[in-house]
Amino acid sequence: MRTVRFAALVLAALSLAATPARAQKIQINGAGATFPYPIYSKWFSEYNKLHPDVEINYQSIGSGGGIRQLTNQTVFFGATDGPMTEEQLQAAPGRILHFPTVLGGDVPVYNIPGVDAELKFTGKVLADIFLGKIAKWNDAAITSLNPGVKLPGLDITVCHRSDGSGTTYIWVDFLSKVSQEWKQKAGVATSVNWPVGIGGKGNEGVAGLVKQTPGSIGYVELVYALQNKIEYGSVQDMAGEFLRCSVDSVTAAAAAAAKVMPKDFRVSITNAPGKGVYPISSFTWLLLYESPKDKQRAKIVADFMKWALTDGQKYAKDLGYAPLPESVVALEMEALKRIKI
Repeated sequence: MRTVRFAALVLAALSLAATPARAQKIQINGAGATFPYPIYSKWFSEYNKLHPDVEINYQSIGSGGGIRQLTNQTVFFGATDGPMTEEQLQAAPGRILHFPTVLGGDVPVYNIPGVDAELKFTGKVLADIFLGKIAKWNDAAITSLNPGVKLPGLDITVCHRSDGSGTTYIWVDFLSKVSQEWKQKAGVATSVNWPVGIGGKGNEGVAGLVKQTPGSIGYVELVYALQNKIEYGSVQDMAGEFLRCSVDSVTAAAAAAAKVMPKDFRVSITNAPGKGVYPISSFTWLLLYESPKDKQRAKIVADFMKWALTDGQKYAKDLGYAPLPESVVALEMEALKRIKI
């Protein structure tokens, strides 16, 4: 009897030894911009289907938070819609590389009872609204741009981000290019001292504020306006044309930028010249250390980036983003070789 039991135990042990060991699941954490969150969520999900042993977690906390967490090395990668400043780069414990992932556009969203028209805005009018100089919806500066639209004498409530935000960076970068007064009084940063208004956290927070506040205006990335079914206006470009944000008009901005792309990919494409160019467009960047300590995770993220820059781009348009120009992808593929893995 003992012999039989011993034989059974031996067979069981051999059976277990013959069973291939399951691949250890690897988690990679990142944090940052809310602007690209919808497409990043899609990408991480699709990549996981191809690599079930890899789980990429992303906290949508705003560009400022992503930069801070990457600098403090509490996440493996960061994400931002505003390139890191020289001061931020110097504060990091190692060299950080910027990798553009897709492009998108900020749109002016508004909630005006009884008005469902697509309003037209110039950059100067938007700057004056956010400076508090234009305080009523029936101000002549707005009505003159929108003949035939009956705008009420309702107070304008400005809604802006309360957190450090790349979406804010894109918005105020544009305002600074079209309004000297904005540039002098508020400037360009992921966080600014807002002259007027109320703050909401994330694109989600601003979209929620606008939706629930009659008479409000705010700015969000296009996909958040579409998802929340909020009215958004067209903006005048450098050529004088009023353009509604779309994949095509953001792609036109990218094409202009691709011709003058710097080696570190830190470039502003707001108010870019050219026909059909939406003026509040931007790249969004993934941030990685050039010499990461964890080589295993570095190899995985480098592989993910190669996938995102090629196969992953096909998901962009359906989510309201513009895919990267091929010339930019080619430059990034070379830049990925700089990561010491």
